[in-house]
Amino acid sequence: MNQNFSADLERARRLIRDVHDYPSPGILFRDLTPMIADGRALQAVVDALGQFAPTATHFAGLEARGFIFASAMAARLGKGCILLRKPNKLPRARYSVSYQLEYGSDAIEIHQDALTPNDRVLIVDDVLATGGTLCAAIELLGMTPAKCLGSAVVAEIDFLDGRKRVHSRFPEHQVNALFHL
Repeated sequence: MNQNFSADLERARRLIRDVHDYPSPGILFRDLTPMIADGRALQAVVDALGQFAPTATHFAGLEARGFIFASAMAARLGKGCILLRKPNKLPRARYSVSYQLEYGSDAIEIHQDALTPNDRVLIVDDVLATGGTLCAAIELLGMTPAKCLGSAVVAEIDFLDGRKRVHSRFPEHQVNALFHL
């Protein structure tokens, strides 16, 4: 990590933008793209997220923005990256879990042969909001033979109580967030 790690991490936090009424009226969207566009801020976030699972063999990125962070972490730390995709995006046999969002429903999938019993996986995403997507990811990884080490998100929107929802379904799951919004 560089000497200005704390300053770069604080810069990353300040670059997160609020977008009102996106993707639908009443939703406050947290836009991380300005942070991702800043090289020093992105590097600080990737380094900080990597500290949450030093024994991970793989990072499982949630579509779509989780892909950015999971793949960057995997490349930086020499680990594998697994993609948790939207339906019908993976070509081989897959497991699938459906879930509710604050503004609709969705599903995520993983290749059935993506992980082995020796693999230790950290789930990675950009934002923890209501917890629906993260719960689905935990359930999905539970279908594989790998061990889920927990999750790491760039930002948690505290008032939406996503962490509570996750812990109500998966009490032992370790949720890590860099920023609380």
